[in-house]
Amino acid sequence: MVSESPEGHVETVRLWSLTEDTLLEAGDDGSLVAITWWGEYEFADTAEGVRESLGRLVLGPVSMANLAVSGRASSDSWRMSLRKVLTRLSGSVVRSLALNDGRGPVLSAIPVTQFPVFPDGPLPAGRLVRLSRFTALRADEGALLAESPGARYKVALFRPPAVLIASSLAAPTTVEQLAATTGLAPAVVADVVEYLVAAGVVLVGDAEGRFTDHGDLETAIWTHDDLMFHARSRTWQRGSPPEPDANRSGAEPPVVKQVTAGPTFPLPRPDPRALAATDPPLAALLESDHDCPEFSTRKLTAAQVGEFLFRAARVRSVGPAHLPGGPSHEASQRPYFSVACLYELEIYVGINRGADLARGIYHYDPLWHTLTLINDDEAVLDNLLDMAMIAAGGHRRPAALLTVTTRMSRIAWVLGGAAYATTLLHLGALQQVLYLAAKAMGLAAHAVPVDAGDRVDRALKLEWPAEVSVGECVLDFPA
Repeated sequence: MVSESPEGHVETVRLWSLTEDTLLEAGDDGSLVAITWWGEYEFADTAEGVRESLGRLVLGPVSMANLAVSGRASSDSWRMSLRKVLTRLSGSVVRSLALNDGRGPVLSAIPVTQFPVFPDGPLPAGRLVRLSRFTALRADEGALLAESPGARYKVALFRPPAVLIASSLAAPTTVEQLAATTGLAPAVVADVVEYLVAAGVVLVGDAEGRFTDHGDLETAIWTHDDLMFHARSRTWQRGSPPEPDANRSGAEPPVVKQVTAGPTFPLPRPDPRALAATDPPLAALLESDHDCPEFSTRKLTAAQVGEFLFRAARVRSVGPAHLPGGPSHEASQRPYFSVACLYELEIYVGINRGADLARGIYHYDPLWHTLTLINDDEAVLDNLLDMAMIAAGGHRRPAALLTVTTRMSRIAWVLGGAAYATTLLHLGALQQVLYLAAKAMGLAAHAVPVDAGDRVDRALKLEWPAEVSVGECVLDFPA
């Protein structure tokens, strides 16, 4: 509540609101349906004041005192009814903190899980506080966003007092020390820190000054980047998936990347019926060892490269597809798995020893089953081959190196925040099919962990970050 303090005395105001994506539908029988990011919630027999208060919360942050006026009620029973509804809707309830100057929130704690808990109550006196080592601060739509993969809320810092306090918590300190160093009122500092702690982005030390995520066995094995990637990629970002015209081109990203940079070479196409009649059984392929090949001096023919790519990565057909509740899109069918048949992966083939293919880096077109030369700089090719040789633990460059990239626009416009994690899943599926196809042909393919940095992206002339490299696979003959 706003304090009746003398003019000029700054105090805090605690505000509540519902997320912008929350919709309310009231029935004539007193029922209420809340449509949220997490699903629909039905409430039977809700009091008129509670429905009015929820409607006010959709409009933006408001104090409980003003909600009582809006709901034309001030009894404890009304407050209890409203609190029960908000507890059930906790995944869509934003907790904000403002100053009594009428200039809006200094921060807002926005839920990122379905059933978060926002602990109320003052911090233990004199305790050390600091940012979690997993907390990141970044710019986001005019605010400084504090988020941690282990937190149930992300915190938007709107005004200088909150930004100053949060950025001063890199090292352990106390509320009293923060007030002294920032020059802010101790009560304001205490409330801001309390919100940051309740949101989970700031930690409170124990009586001996130790913090729970420092040296903890469960979190010590995680880096900030890995844990944040895991937490954020397991769900789409808040909001609906982007519409097809949300990308820069104003159209759905194409099924296949169009490359016209250099000469194009059609590859031989084997007869699928002949392959089916002569291939070893799947059990034999799966039960054999997945050893990396000992790179030979033999040359790969265009027929071998063509059969290998035909088996593992060609486009078999093109047609419409869609995700349940998502936009429809043009899709393709290929030999390896892809969510919603998006097939955002691209394959580049570095030919080192080819019987009838010149040395160089080629892009594979899976629709037309062709190779297009994109880089004939042999020094660049040798650099990629050397990285693959080192990664494979060999002493000779492989006959060929396949580099897999992802066109993020092709997958992100449908899957949103889950796009990159899904593209890595697709990479694994493709690598397995590459291995099996090579084994069936009497060749050897194996994924290698190339420490590439940006060298691969430059060698393939990719438009970073629209298209980025995600994996490599060597191709040669078995020992």
